[in-house]
Amino acid sequence: MRSLDKHISNMNCAFKDIKSNNFIDFIQSDYKGLIVISNKVTSHSNLLVIELYIKNQNSINANNVQSMWLPQSKLYLKILSISYFREDTNTSIDTSYMENIIKTTYIFDNVQIVSKPRMVKVSLRSDMAIVWIDIWDIQSSNLVKTLINCSFNVGSFIATIREANINLEVL
Repeated sequence: MRSLDKHISNMNCAFKDIKSNNFIDFIQSDYKGLIVISNKVTSHSNLLVIELYIKNQNSINANNVQSMWLPQSKLYLKILSISYFREDTNTSIDTSYMENIIKTTYIFDNVQIVSKPRMVKVSLRSDMAIVWIDIWDIQSSNLVKTLINCSFNVGSFIATIREANINLEVL
């Protein structure tokens, strides 16, 4: 994109039209694409404004424009109160079992898991487990904030999601 200052001004006008408090500070073009820097973390509607503006430029093939995304961080959560054994069996839970639960539970609909879930038995004599998951979230952690303290059913147990300080490695 040529004349980046003109594009900054035009995008800021588009933000003003939708009554957004965001504005574009800087645009950088490199071999990977465009980097658009705004005054604060932008909303989904503001991302759409930027994307539409870029796609409507004559010098850009709209089919080559991939979706916009915000910088992301890896965040850690733990799921408590899950039975270490599958319901009505002596088979312990495993990664594929937990991945299936996460994929089918509605509160995880917009969650992107970074790595495989890890399960650890609470104690040698316990039949309960703690499951650690790593997820991608934007830097303001909006998704994680909505998940923390949520509960969901796993068989006859009610599991609760808590924030974890650090990831537990597989023992």
